[in-house]
Amino acid sequence: MGTYTAIRDPLWKHVYLPEPLAAALKTPEFIRLSRIRQLGPAELVYPGAVHTRFGHSIGVYGIAKKLLDALASRGADGWITETGRASWYAAALFHDIGHFPYTHSFKELPLLSHETLSAQTVRTDRIAFCIARSGGDPEQTAAIIDTGVRTTDPETLFYRKLLSGVLDPDKLDYLNRDAYYCGVPYGIQDTEFTLDKLHPDRERGIVIDSDAILSVENLLFSKYLMYRSVYWHRTIRIATAMMKKAVFAALSRSLIQPEQLYGQDDTGIHSLLDFPPECFPEGVCADGVRTRQLFTVIGEIPFDENNPLHKKLEDLRCRTETEQNLAEKLKIAGPQLLIDIPERISFESDLWIGDESVPFSKSSTVFSELTIDSFTRSLRKIRIAVQNTAAAGISAQKIAAFFNMDYTDTNGGL
Repeated sequence: MGTYTAIRDPLWKHVYLPEPLAAALKTPEFIRLSRIRQLGPAELVYPGAVHTRFGHSIGVYGIAKKLLDALASRGADGWITETGRASWYAAALFHDIGHFPYTHSFKELPLLSHETLSAQTVRTDRIAFCIARSGGDPEQTAAIIDTGVRTTDPETLFYRKLLSGVLDPDKLDYLNRDAYYCGVPYGIQDTEFTLDKLHPDRERGIVIDSDAILSVENLLFSKYLMYRSVYWHRTIRIATAMMKKAVFAALSRSLIQPEQLYGQDDTGIHSLLDFPPECFPEGVCADGVRTRQLFTVIGEIPFDENNPLHKKLEDLRCRTETEQNLAEKLKIAGPQLLIDIPERISFESDLWIGDESVPFSKSSTVFSELTIDSFTRSLRKIRIAVQNTAAAGISAQKIAAFFNMDYTDTNGGL
């Protein structure tokens, strides 16, 4: 048995890392995660939300180890290899090693996905060396993390289902961790009970006992409440939208290249966008986030799937053009206005209930497919925000007339 390093975690108490993976925590690639806050600008609303992707990654590893140990004791040992097991542990630890700053606000930008960047990073010399020393295969680790990597290996596909699913280690950690650091009760999961009720399935990844349906219900409703109260809180949405607007403008005008964004941290992203105002007026957005001078929300309307304009605004380039048109109509500068639309999110519920032989949505649960779909619909809102100095004199009627839709007046600031 090799040497292990015990890491004290506020949620999971002790997380034991084998020495080669513990050594990876000291690499520049992993240390960068300690400079990326898990929830980006959420500390503007929740001052305790200063936890990082460094701690989250260790937490995911700890849950992933417990999960696989539990599944192995219930039959998965028949198809789990020692190399695969080590690759799975590494995938859990390094799943976010390529992540951008500011949570998922750069998802719409013309950039490589953070999963692709993570897969690329685990193949680099320092990280690949640590994975190989732990008994894993860097290529298999990359294939588990990034579904864009082609593989037909059944074991690798099994691990993929474990890493991204209804009850995956990532979700079980971030819901608990984010709730803990934000000081809200909504995300707490009964993780030990949940792990005790999971069973391996080579095709589906995992199945769950019917007496643990409440675990899935709790997770789904917790995720909804965390989106409503934390992840998509109006102030946090505007801060991330301001950063997105600044970065997209810099990319569009070739002031920066995509490669310069890869490997950045919370501070570095602001240094990267430090251009003179005359050539980069959108810099006011990034500066506003840095100095906590956020734009004021002047309009808020529910997103309507059947509204052609709403659908059009889902495209970032169309949204940018609409921002400019609306700014001209309101007689303010384009960089002083933004339109924020939360992306589509999935409340995954395709978990199989083993002893009932039905999917979760068809089981004895109140969470029907229609109910789950209503979560997303109730959360998505289009918000229009302007720089504080431009907010005075803008009437709700002007905004309503421009969009020709119902309007909920939120004038009065954040």
